[in-house]
Amino acid sequence: MAFKNLIGAGLRTWLNVSVLAFCFIVIVFYNGFLNGWQKQGRQDATNWEFAHGQLFNAEYDPYDMFTIKDGHGALPEVESENLTPVLIQQATLYPHGRMNPILIKGIPVNQDVINLPIKELAESDAKIPVLIGKRMAEASKIKVGDDVLLRWRDKNGTYDAASVTVAAIFNSDVATIDNGQIWMTLDKIREISGLDNETTLYIANEQYQPKQIAGWEFQSLSTLLKDFDSAVMAERAASMVIYLVLLAIGLLAIFDTQVLSIFRRQREIGTYIALGMTKYQVLKIFTVEGVMYSIFAGIVGVAIGAPIFYFTSSQGINLGELNSAAGNMGISMANIIYPSFGLTLIGGTLLLLVFSATLVSFLPARKISKMNPVNALKGKMN
Repeated sequence: MAFKNLIGAGLRTWLNVSVLAFCFIVIVFYNGFLNGWQKQGRQDATNWEFAHGQLFNAEYDPYDMFTIKDGHGALPEVESENLTPVLIQQATLYPHGRMNPILIKGIPVNQDVINLPIKELAESDAKIPVLIGKRMAEASKIKVGDDVLLRWRDKNGTYDAASVTVAAIFNSDVATIDNGQIWMTLDKIREISGLDNETTLYIANEQYQPKQIAGWEFQSLSTLLKDFDSAVMAERAASMVIYLVLLAIGLLAIFDTQVLSIFRRQREIGTYIALGMTKYQVLKIFTVEGVMYSIFAGIVGVAIGAPIFYFTSSQGINLGELNSAAGNMGISMANIIYPSFGLTLIGGTLLLLVFSATLVSFLPARKISKMNPVNALKGKMN
């Protein structure tokens, strides 16, 4: 009966369904985009920077630049199995005569725990070859083969300077290994700084088993990715405002339709009751009508959205300049994002629509339980 009533309403029904279907597509699409961004970002950060966790020197805090000077130490060789050392030092780069504070990071040339192409430095004939990221190169207007003046302090606090040669430029979606830093071999940074056998942090491979080591603190992958996950969650929270506005528009249309239906269909309601239906059975009819709006919207939304979801998840979404802007702010974001749409996301969004439509349909339909059947047959509310 509810189905026949909706079909009989014609254009009014399909207008409500269209609005709800649009809400469904937008909610699923944007959440799928955020899922894809988070999945790719976590994978890129794992491959390029964190691997399977990192072991920090107890004096080192990546959020406090003042800890870099003393935040290093020597780990016994027996404890360094399945760990790749990284030494970090502060320095100043002078590209084209401009002063640019940076970090120097040194890592073994034969490492394979992260994707950083440090092996390219072994092929250079330069005295001090360095590796920089694409963002760093663009910001400093440096290209492969350029010689740039670098100034640093050694372990005694004495200033030293030398010309370094840009041997290679790598392109990574992980901004935190690119912006404001250069990479060189671990042997070279230890040589110029005088910090023999010293290490700021270690990158763990998949065989490493975390354990308590005096003077060192292990950071799990989930801890290292906490900032990135927080950025994604903040974006999800901000997008909730858009979802609520869109959903409110669709539900308001259903609410108005139900209120108008109850006002205009009083004789119909009285007839149902006169034929033996209870007030609550009639109330159920009107509530089910509201629920069916959301079911129709889900069917239409899936029919229209499925090709869109499939195309974007397989071909990706090119962010263009948005990728560069995010990278400059230190947020890892790939140039092409592949949204991730799962049954949980689609089913959860559909359940949200059904629940919301049920609620806004039931509220005005409660008026039926208070109607006088005789007055309803006469077309009167009371």
